[in-house]
This record gives sequence, C-alpha cells and structure tokens, in this order.
Amino acid sequence: MRAILPNFWLFVPAIFRGGSPAQKSLALTDLKQETLNGLSVIRADGADGGLELRLCPQAMADQRVERRKEITGLPECRVMKPITYSPDSMVQLKVAEDRSTMMFLSGASMHDSQTTKELRALENAEAPAVACEPGTLVTVFENNTHGLKVCQYLEPTEVEGTLRSWTTVINEGAEPVTLESLSSFVLAGITPFAVDDAPGRLKVHRFRTWWSNEGRHECRPIEDYQLTRSWVGFNTCSERFGQVGTMPVRKFFPFVAIEDTEAGVVWGAQLAWAGSWQMEICRRADSVSITGGLADFEFGHWRKVLQPGEQFTTPVAHLACVKGTLEDLTHKLVALQESRLTNLPASEEELPVMFNEWCTNWGSPSHDKTLALARRLQGTGVKYLVIDDGWAKRPPEATMQSNGDWIVDTEKFPHGIKATCDELRKMGYVPGVWFEFEVCNPGSQAFEQTDHHVHRDGRPLRVGTRHFWDLNDPWVVEYLDEKLMGFLADNGFGYLKVDYNDHLGVGVDHADSLGEGLRRHVEGIYRTFQRLREKVDGLVIENCSSGGHRLEPSMVGLTAMSSFSDAHESQNIPIIARQLQYLIPPRQSQIWAVLYPDDTAERFMYSLTATLYGRMCLSGPVHDLSDTQIETIKAATGFYQQAAPLIRDGRTRFLGETPFHWAHPEGWSGVWRENAAGDRALVVVHTFAGLPDAPLTVDFPVPGEWKIDAALWDGTTAEPTCAGDSLSLPSGEPFRGFAFLLSSRT
Repeated sequence: MRAILPNFWLFVPAIFRGGSPAQKSLALTDLKQETLNGLSVIRADGADGGLELRLCPQAMADQRVERRKEITGLPECRVMKPITYSPDSMVQLKVAEDRSTMMFLSGASMHDSQTTKELRALENAEAPAVACEPGTLVTVFENNTHGLKVCQYLEPTEVEGTLRSWTTVINEGAEPVTLESLSSFVLAGITPFAVDDAPGRLKVHRFRTWWSNEGRHECRPIEDYQLTRSWVGFNTCSERFGQVGTMPVRKFFPFVAIEDTEAGVVWGAQLAWAGSWQMEICRRADSVSITGGLADFEFGHWRKVLQPGEQFTTPVAHLACVKGTLEDLTHKLVALQESRLTNLPASEEELPVMFNEWCTNWGSPSHDKTLALARRLQGTGVKYLVIDDGWAKRPPEATMQSNGDWIVDTEKFPHGIKATCDELRKMGYVPGVWFEFEVCNPGSQAFEQTDHHVHRDGRPLRVGTRHFWDLNDPWVVEYLDEKLMGFLADNGFGYLKVDYNDHLGVGVDHADSLGEGLRRHVEGIYRTFQRLREKVDGLVIENCSSGGHRLEPSMVGLTAMSSFSDAHESQNIPIIARQLQYLIPPRQSQIWAVLYPDDTAERFMYSLTATLYGRMCLSGPVHDLSDTQIETIKAATGFYQQAAPLIRDGRTRFLGETPFHWAHPEGWSGVWRENAAGDRALVVVHTFAGLPDAPLTVDFPVPGEWKIDAALWDGTTAEPTCAGDSLSLPSGEPFRGFAFLLSSRT
C-alpha cells in the first residue's frame, strides 16, 4: 500500500497538500471580527478567495484558541503531511455545469463545487435592496465564470444571541444558469475552543418525529456518525438529513445543534420552510460545520434555471449560539419565533380555551349536537367551539373526508350552518370550522377539475385519495376566495382549523424540476394563508397537518396556534407536549384533553393538566359528564386562565427525564415556566409507571423561597406541599398530573 500512496497523492488537489494555503492556520489576530446581537462573528479568509463564517458568544471571544498548525509523530503520516485546516465557504452553491464533487462526496453531498471554490469576496459591493433590520451584515461574492453575484445576509433579531440568515443569488451574466444547490446558512469552525479535532467532546442534537410521536430528542456523540477526521484529513465527511415533501416536520424537525461539552457552548439552527429541506453536518480536517437550506438536486430533486437579470432568495434560517445547554439554545430559538408572531387576532391576547367536537362526534357533527354541546359547556370558560370534519356533504363512496366542493350537509344542518354560528355567537362562543382546503377527494366535482390540480409526469398527482389544488392557478385562487374565504365570512366563523393530511412527495411538474415545482407550490400555500388573514377580519387560524407535521417557524408565524399532535387520548400526550416546548412557543401548541364519564379522577386530571404545556383544547362526550366532572373542568379552565400569561410569555426549564418508551412510559417529567421578572412560575408534572411507593420530590431549577398560589390535582391522596425550593408530591396511582402556580417570597 505504501508504494502506491505517493502516486495516489499526485491526484489530490493542491488545496489539500501540506504547505498550500489550505494548510495555513489563521491566527486570531488575522481574522475579521465583528459583534452582532451579542455574538462574535468571524469571517475568516479561506482558500480560493472564499470566506468562512464562525460564531461564538461575545463574552467568550477571548477564550478562542488558535488551531494547531501541524500534526507530527503519526507513523501513518510518514509520506503524506496531514492537514489541520480545510475551510468551509459561508455560502455553498452548485450549478449544473459543475463537475461532480471530488473526494467521495458525489451522491452524499453537493458541497465544495467548482462554483463555490471560485467565489471571490467583494469589498463595498452593492447588494439587492431588501427589508432588513439595522445592522444586518451582508457579505457579497462574485463568480465570474457564471456571472453570478451571491449575497449572504446575517440579520440581528430581537433576541440576543440569535440571527436570521439567508442567501440571494443574482445572475448578472448573459446566459441562463441552472442552480442545483444553495445554502441558507453555513456555520463553520466548530469548535473554536479546541486546538485539535475535539475528540469526544462534540455532541449532535436533533429532534425526530413520526405521527402522534412528535419531538423525540436525539443526542449522540459526533463520533457515532463517523464524523471523525481521517488519518490525513483531506476528505470531507457528511451527515445529510431532512425531509422531502410538503410536510416539513416528518422524520425530523428542521433543526440541528452541536454542543461542545467541555467549553459549554452550543451552536444551533432551525429552518423556516414548509417544503423539502436538508441539513448537513460536515467534518473538515480538525473542524466541523453545519449547513442548511432547500433540499438540493440529489436530496430533493430541486433544480432552478436563473435567467439573466433574475435573482433567487433562499428560505430563512434561524441561528443561535449560547454559552450553556441545549435548553438555553432552544429557549433562544423559541423566543425568536415568539418575537415574530405579529398581527394576531385580538381574541388571542388571553389565549382562550377551545372545544373541538372531533372526539365527541367522530366525523358526524350536526346543528343539534353542536348546540347541545354549547349548552353543556356554558360557564366552563370555553371560548372557541370548533365544528370538525363531517359538516359537508359526502358522496356515498366516501368513508371519511370529502374535500373540494364543501357544500353544507343540510340533513345535519337543516337551517344552514350560519344558523348554528348565530346561535353560538348568542351564547358567547366564537364558532369555528374544519377545512382541508388544499386538496380534493374522489366523488366531488372538484376532483374532476384536473386542469387546476398539480401534476407529475403530465398526470394529476394523486396521493392516497387526494388530488392537490394548484395554488398558483388564478382559477383556484378565485375558487378558494369563494368556497373558503367567502364561506367563512358569510357564515360568521371566527376560527378556522386548517388540516393537511398528506403531501406532494418529491415534487410536481415544472420546467426546471420537480423540486422547483414543489417550492413554488409552498409559496402558493403561504399566499393562501396570507389571503385568509387579509380577507376574513379577526380570523383565528389553527395550523394542523395530521397533527404536528407543520410545526416549523414559517407556518407558526402565519397562524395563531398549531395542533401539537394527533395524540388525542394516548398516555404519551404530556410527553409530546413537553417536548414541543423545545421547538415551538407554548402559546402556539394546542393540546387535547379528551374527557370521558368513566375516567377515573386520576385520568381526568392527567388529561386536563397535560393541556397546561400549551393551549387547552377540550373534546369528548362532555354531554355525558357528571356535574362533578363539569366542576372539575371549570376548576381546570380557571387555573389555565391564571396560567395563561406565563404560557404566553415565559422561559421554560425542563424537569425530570423524558421517558425512554413513550407508549409505555415510566418515571416522571415536567416543566418549570417562569416570567421575565423571575418571581412567578407555572410548574406542570406528570407521573407514569414504575415510581416507588413514596412521595416524589421535585426540586426547583430556580432556588429561593417559593409558595403555592394555586394548585390543580386529582385530590385522591394527601395534598402536595412546597418546601421553599421543592415540591413534595404524595404517592398514589400511576399516571397522574399536577400543576402549580408559584410566587417567590423574596
């Protein structure tokens, strides 16, 4: 083997050989450093004229260390000189004309294209005029081979330690250019606190998800992904992950973080995009980088032709870097989402309680059933009363949903649905209704309007029983203005539950690519939600996609709240609801409590207290509940109303441990959510199986003298007590829920 290596080495590009510019270890004094929103931002000169972006907390800027310049004494490196530094461009893009990526990446990553390597940073270059916050850092590059100008934006936000990042490409040449990959962000140089390759100290954080099991945290050493440097260090290793389709939270949330466990620093990113996306973690010699943006041509079949004079902008990424833990990082990213929740309906200020009759009537609502529920719920604090699927006529062959025509079933609503809404309004409710407006089903006339549906390979795309409207078609825009917006306004609805129960997959027909067709379709989705907000005054919109398949920042920002999951009645509800506080604002997280007359006192309260991880949504056969159970609901909604200010504005700290097996949970877990002043807190705790028959002590993450102002629990055992900086919860049956409002004595 050693006899072959010198010949092999001749084919390795000069960038990777010892003594080349890539081998240079830049001194900290040579780096261009700026401070942006509490972060030290470094744009380091890389090989071939590019720049590498590095972040760290400003308070730790003086703790960065210089990388080692060479590695000696390794017997395997007698012939080849190992490299220590291989820069990662702060923009990664690829055009179709590029040759395939070298060094084993082809098919695994589209990084390090020739177009990327030919980027040249420009001084004092003009960037496109866009709406940005003051202080936005814009870095401009050019690629003369293809006539491209590339602008990378880092925008400060209202939340210290966070930035918004995106990239714009302008074709200033005379010929069309076909993009196949373009990043929204690239964070490199992880970790700047280690002189070497940081063995054993880097951990990767991701959140996995499947239907009714959203938000499972995955934390693994970076070595588990084989993202370790090779003996000579010249090859890039990549872990690429994401999802393809229009359910952006499927298998993974669009989130990644890397933690330096010795320095106590965490870098993280979250994509704000409702279509196909990808993240990459790359090992480059001694350092690691994370990249994210649209799913590229290899991963998501995205290819876009940029005509002369045309420009293209990527989805936005939310970036954060903190001294602390994953909890500290996700708090920043969730706070950033909260800061961008603007123009919400006035009714949302107090986070009202809602009742959704899905788990009451199971797809068969009616005028009489709705009003019977409304009468039974009077005085319980419920404000939004939502009529779910089943209000529209269904063809004989339909077993459940029938979307597209949306004609009121007059057998169920003989006086029209407006009469039902009018009666609900008289009783003090805001009436709501379910729609899955992006699709149509067999048996409807709409299903036959195939010229107005999206296509793949020239045929209407069918997924399961669904066709999908082409939301960029003017005919469809007008149709929805009448069938959706007009229906809501004419009948007096103030609440809309938007469901979405399947997705487009790899994409739909477009001259450039299937992925570009999908990207444009997502833009049509955004425009439709925006029109809903503009055309129906004061409308409260719920973002649901078979539960939690759209729990990402762009959809969160377009709606008043989001369905946390389709876990309506299962024991894992408090686990999912707690996990989602890592990822979305609690005020956005609508959580179900399905209540039955035969529930034990423990089960009844287990369900009710689970809603205190976010927004309270009740369901179930409440007309059959006893008066005692109705009084318990009143106590729970009263407690929720007191807790609403903390749910709306607060800081979450996590208590206990997330159970390993969500279908058969053991142990206990909960949250502590405090106000900005730090003198009020909401504590929610759920117990599962396997606890010892002894009181459970819950230590507070914020020390001090605390007292219980209000408590919500099942009353089946001795009363919980507070001992200043901890709670003592009496033992009892498994699967119990507790909630407390605390105030500081100091």
